[in-house]
Amino acid sequence: MLKNEFLWGASTSAFQAEGAYLEDGKGLGTVDVRKVPSGIADTKIASDHYHHWEEDIESMRELGLNTYRFSFSWSRIMPDGKTVNEKGLKFYEQIIDRCLEYGIEPLPTLYHFEMPQALVDRYQGWLSEKTIDAYEKYARICFKWFKKKVKRWVTINEQLIAGAAADLHGIHTQDPEQAMKNMYQIYANMAIAEKKAMLALKEIDPQAEIGPVCAIQIVYPNSSDPFDVLAAMDAEEMMMYSLLDLSVNGSYPPRFTSYLKKKGYMPQISKEDWSLLRSAKPDFIGINYYFPLAVCHPQPNQDFSKLPPFWRCELFQVVDNPHLQKSEWMPNGMDPEGLYLGIRKLYDRYHLPLIITENGMAYSDILEDGKVHDLYRIEYLDAHIRKIEQAISEGYPVFGYCPWSLFDLISSHQGFKKRYGLIYVDRTDEDTKTCARIKKDSYYWYRDRIRKGINHD
Repeated sequence: MLKNEFLWGASTSAFQAEGAYLEDGKGLGTVDVRKVPSGIADTKIASDHYHHWEEDIESMRELGLNTYRFSFSWSRIMPDGKTVNEKGLKFYEQIIDRCLEYGIEPLPTLYHFEMPQALVDRYQGWLSEKTIDAYEKYARICFKWFKKKVKRWVTINEQLIAGAAADLHGIHTQDPEQAMKNMYQIYANMAIAEKKAMLALKEIDPQAEIGPVCAIQIVYPNSSDPFDVLAAMDAEEMMMYSLLDLSVNGSYPPRFTSYLKKKGYMPQISKEDWSLLRSAKPDFIGINYYFPLAVCHPQPNQDFSKLPPFWRCELFQVVDNPHLQKSEWMPNGMDPEGLYLGIRKLYDRYHLPLIITENGMAYSDILEDGKVHDLYRIEYLDAHIRKIEQAISEGYPVFGYCPWSLFDLISSHQGFKKRYGLIYVDRTDEDTKTCARIKKDSYYWYRDRIRKGINHD
């Protein structure tokens, strides 16, 4: 593990931030062609980071960040999935160089919910081995271009969502059973692709590190009923451990394997690919955490609406947790203790260093007299940072914290009505205005909190 001071950062993603739709050689991405509901912003302008990047990085410097977790747009770097667009690479190069100039470590993600639509049109996207090869080629191009400049890489962001949401990966079917089969094949192919990327990085830049980012699912049983306890165990295994076990160890948990076979969802994985999956391990795990879930054992006429979009499983049912504070955009409740539990659970199972790559408070912020008073976000972030400090004081190797998000982004499904940023982006779903940046109260609070550092006691 690279030895560094604690990394204080903030996060964004390319398709939610950049805009510059088809500008400077960018190709169509899967997120660019999806059907966006009327009244919701699309990717064409987003937060216009493509034209505000210098201002945005200056805000990072003023904030005191020493890392910036962001993503590359695959379709900006390889518009058709084959050809390299040097203008795309140079866009990220100027961001990385400016970050390094300011003492900010770049932490790029190769795949964050976006890929060239050409790969879907040509190969059926992640259902094809040819897309695995295309991802490896893309990763190698990035590793070579940014060799010695990037010390840590993220392979894939949130496989749970990335493999389930058809409007993100671009593979659509009307048959719900086929959709589930597709999902588990996509998960497997993503895991194979990231292993190839891990091996490629060690070949190209042996000192650099690489790991996945998981949307951790911390699940509480609704009661002490043994069947509710089993449902909670199943929920964590199905939505979290099954994906990370493949990423880290190259294997599935036994009960998960049994479930896939029983349902007819077992993906096709060759002997050679199983060997590949076991051949490399990540250097760290990134944690995305917002809230926990509570579940009970399966009920008749199950309601899957509280699960991640497009994802379902008959082994448990999500229920309301009356012990947690809730809000409009976080109806499952907010719970800093869940982050602490997640840190413990992941380290105890995988024994790898951890970094918090997303954690944030969604709210429909209001700009009043040129200011945003977001005390609710300050309280949320402060409570979660204190749980990270507790984990570190107990010996858990958490080496960084990157709240979501640096500035307001288009939410993947709710546009600009749902905001997470430390910096307000002055636009609405219907009116892009100039996308002016206005620092919220939480920005100044986070700046002061960074200066205090981590309490290890």
